[in-house]
Amino acid sequence: MSSPLALLLLLVVLATPVAAQDTQDDPTASQKAAVPQVVPVIVSCASKPGERTQCAADTSSGVVLLRSTGEAPCLLGKTWGYDQGSVWVSDGCSADFSTGIIVVEPATTKPKPLSHIPNVGFLLVAGDKGEMYLRLFSYGRYLNQRNLDASYVDAFGNTKTVQRRQDVQLQKFFAPFSGWFLTPKMRYYLYVWSSNPSQGDPAQVVGAGNLTWSFNRFVSVGVGITSLPTVRSTEGQFPYWLGVDDRLIADEFFRGSYTSGVWLKGELHTKLKYMAMFANNLSTLGVSASQLDNRMDTQSFSLQWLPTTGEFGLWNGFGDYDAHQKVATRIGVHYSHSLEEKQSQPGTEGIENSQIRLTDGSVIFTPDLFGPGITVNEVDYRMASVDAGVKYKGMAVEGEYYWRWLSNFTGLNTGSIADIKDTGYQLQTSAMVVPKTLQLYVGASQVFGNYGDPWEVRVGQNWYLMKERGIRLNGEWMYVEGSPVGYTAYPYPVGARGQVFHINLELNF
Repeated sequence: MSSPLALLLLLVVLATPVAAQDTQDDPTASQKAAVPQVVPVIVSCASKPGERTQCAADTSSGVVLLRSTGEAPCLLGKTWGYDQGSVWVSDGCSADFSTGIIVVEPATTKPKPLSHIPNVGFLLVAGDKGEMYLRLFSYGRYLNQRNLDASYVDAFGNTKTVQRRQDVQLQKFFAPFSGWFLTPKMRYYLYVWSSNPSQGDPAQVVGAGNLTWSFNRFVSVGVGITSLPTVRSTEGQFPYWLGVDDRLIADEFFRGSYTSGVWLKGELHTKLKYMAMFANNLSTLGVSASQLDNRMDTQSFSLQWLPTTGEFGLWNGFGDYDAHQKVATRIGVHYSHSLEEKQSQPGTEGIENSQIRLTDGSVIFTPDLFGPGITVNEVDYRMASVDAGVKYKGMAVEGEYYWRWLSNFTGLNTGSIADIKDTGYQLQTSAMVVPKTLQLYVGASQVFGNYGDPWEVRVGQNWYLMKERGIRLNGEWMYVEGSPVGYTAYPYPVGARGQVFHINLELNF
């Protein structure tokens, strides 16, 4: 436990002088918002801690963050954003933006209670001592699995029944409170989360969150519960996916989940972002502290390179709702390692479940799975992925490739179990066929392993009823061959083979 924490403290110490030097190089950065720019397409906007600055601009062609110029981090949707007639920054974020020509001089105002900032929420409290925002995410889902096969045969020759559902659920309720206290550097993100299809299961209702100290845009240190950065979809862009709260099977199969730990996050360069997390296990939901070992032996690292524009849309989400007028690109790499014990695994129906499974869907900790008298109690899990994407004028192509290695099985009679290597991919393409209103997308995914090669295809549409992200009607048709993942909050059951259709009405403010 001491080694990860010592490394964390060392990185903070090393990174802080670098950030201070960057501030000294540009002593006038905090004053840039006071003077309107006369150069077309460039807007400089700055804010002080606890204040919000709005810089009027022509944003009809989109907005790109060119460079941060202050000490505080500029996070899209949190400390900067834009609407139809302006770019805004808050809580010390200062930056240069590429957009249309400035219309009038910027106006600096303190945020007013009950005002709404898209993708951040409603401001409940604002004062010299802090701020609090309330956000709400929820959706209703009609799910039809009746066209799936009634049973499947796993890789060991066992026939298993598939429960085929058709129901309507208020699928999820997610209410985060976020803001800062005493200083904008001390930030909190606390939430209540309920997965209604999982009524009665472990972690069906969750109260959780995290605390973060933001030194500057180079270094933030966090503690609490967050998603391990094992793959792109766990970097923090939920719920800005093409589908509503459902990953493709390869992504779901390989990823880690939400867990408790400490982390470093920030920028190495304007176009290069990083995160390093040291955690208890792969998934903490439904797992009590008494079930954990005392080694704190889970590590996860990610790098994002944004070579062309320095950003990839709101929260690095999927699809090009933002309609980039310049080609936006990203390349991401992830690596994770964990020693996973049988007792630290969440329930198979737990929300955000990330059970370690074989490619036929079998949980590796199942007694007698590999033969009579053989039970795995611990396994060494390593996983890596590489993703890439491009966005332009409402169109996007995005993909990710995964590798996973399972080794060093310990338990009863596990000496005969060979190391397991699985690979897989997902590929998604989308287009805003009606800007700000209608999006169409296609996705495909496959997992390759010694216990099966499941695959799927999906076709879907998103109709943004109010021409904003806050409300959308999603419909998705899927065909799957042998899903290796599944639980009540996911549209597939384990072993699913056939067609699934669902319709979702999403609210997100």
